[in-house]
Amino acid sequence: MFKNREGQSIPEVMFKTRQRNEWVDVSSADVFRDRNIVVFSLPGAFTPTCSSSHVPRYNELAPVFRANGIDEIVCISVNDAFVMNEWRKDQEAEHLTFLPDGNGDFTEAMGMLVDKHALGFGRRSWRYAMLVRDGIIEKMFIEPEVEGDPFEVSDADTMLAYLNPMAVKPDDILIFTRPGCAYCLRAKGLLSEYGMPYEEVSVGSDMSLRGVRAATGRDTVPQVFVNGAYLGDSEALIRWIESGRSRAA
Repeated sequence: MFKNREGQSIPEVMFKTRQRNEWVDVSSADVFRDRNIVVFSLPGAFTPTCSSSHVPRYNELAPVFRANGIDEIVCISVNDAFVMNEWRKDQEAEHLTFLPDGNGDFTEAMGMLVDKHALGFGRRSWRYAMLVRDGIIEKMFIEPEVEGDPFEVSDADTMLAYLNPMAVKPDDILIFTRPGCAYCLRAKGLLSEYGMPYEEVSVGSDMSLRGVRAATGRDTVPQVFVNGAYLGDSEALIRWIESGRSRAA
């Protein structure tokens, strides 16, 4: 059974990192001393759950974490520095720090090293997250010890809810557009003006008008979805913004 280390000091280890094509030793003190750090650790770089959910959501919510007193969000995996650096690039995780625990020294000291030989992984980290203040572990979220690779409690939303249950998260916004559409440019300009990140699907390159009709029942653009709900066209977006229902965190 994995031991909860809340109230204990973070292990003292040296992380072997690669920065600007040179080896740079980074100590635990360098990372954690006099700082508030959120750490999440996972089984491996480029693996499905880690790449599709764990890393992207922490990266999305990083500005919210910083607004709530977190100095840095650190991803740790039992992978070497070259792999971790390439994975960070692939994930476009500009808001996160990837620390390589290539020999598993940190993970073993945390009591989180597990045997993944059956998958050809060797020894890797169990999935968990923790809040560390000035080198002391305040809170840990350890995934349940069940078969496979559970992902239930170490996610970014659970950690943020512990840190501040009232934290305001950015809205999830999707907009269908078409090149040369003045209304689309207006809608995107408004979203940018109010600091609202959005995903864009362009008719003609990403999909056809048939796809827009399937999603919205209309064949005009722009069409906007917010937090999984259909909002409407650019005029509906303007009314929604002006109503004050949303401001980016």
